[in-house]
Amino acid sequence: MSRLKKCAAVAIVLLLFAQRAAAEQLPVVASFSILADLVRVVGGERVSVTALVGPDADAHAFDPTPQDAKRLARARLVVVNGLGFEGWQQRLVQAAAYRGEVVVASSGVRPRGHAHEGEHEGGHDHGHLDPHAWQDPRNVIIYTANIAAALARADPDGATVYRANAARYQQALRELDAWAASRFAAIPVQQRRAVTAHAAFDYLAARYGLRLTALQALSTHSEPGARAMGELVRRLRADGTVPVFAENLHNARLLRQLAGEAGLTIGGKLYSDALSGARGPAPTYLALMRYNVDQLARGMQGK
Repeated sequence: MSRLKKCAAVAIVLLLFAQRAAAEQLPVVASFSILADLVRVVGGERVSVTALVGPDADAHAFDPTPQDAKRLARARLVVVNGLGFEGWQQRLVQAAAYRGEVVVASSGVRPRGHAHEGEHEGGHDHGHLDPHAWQDPRNVIIYTANIAAALARADPDGATVYRANAARYQQALRELDAWAASRFAAIPVQQRRAVTAHAAFDYLAARYGLRLTALQALSTHSEPGARAMGELVRRLRADGTVPVFAENLHNARLLRQLAGEAGLTIGGKLYSDALSGARGPAPTYLALMRYNVDQLARGMQGK
């Protein structure tokens, strides 16, 4: 056999092996990009993950299509955040006639109530849950355990792999949490203040002792009225100079208006409900958190 034919034969064998491996992967659908990243980390090469709402896309504005229903119908496992984040979930599951397990990744997390509209500080529970629990790395340790357990149920042969991957990732989450706590501890308490686009960071604020004022309430569709805007401007003027952050999913028009009227300047951009693309600063959950913490800390320090 000539060398060329040998190379061709090897290529065919490798292709067939790759196709077989792909066919044997567990098909998983995650509701949005952050969850999809967690599933990929825990599942490794044993899973094939599809995110319904991809990077830089808003899950609040997601409108499922027939193609999304087809993706769900082909899945062996569906992973959602829960806490009311995916208001479209049940409708899509029914449309897809999906009969498999729907894993609520936040199961076991102690939920927080959301703040008043236009305010993002703890202690203002109106009976509605804040779904952004992933903003506290300690909660993602729980997410990871739930995902690993669900993958093991769907694929018992991979249980050992899933547990090992989850354990390694949970250690990385603990290290992330310690680093973030140290980063904010270096900032005087009175300086740990900022303005964000919407109320997506209450878990982070509660974890690290921050005071964050949000322009919008939990949903990216709601906007403060003239009275709320006026009150925000008055408060910000009285409080003095604080850093203002845009978000990857939001039009900065209202932020520019607020900042202009309060005499403030918009600083960096935070990632709240979605990862960035692969070339962006937040292509994974760990990168997202490190980027956000660094942006907030630098802004609070006036850098």
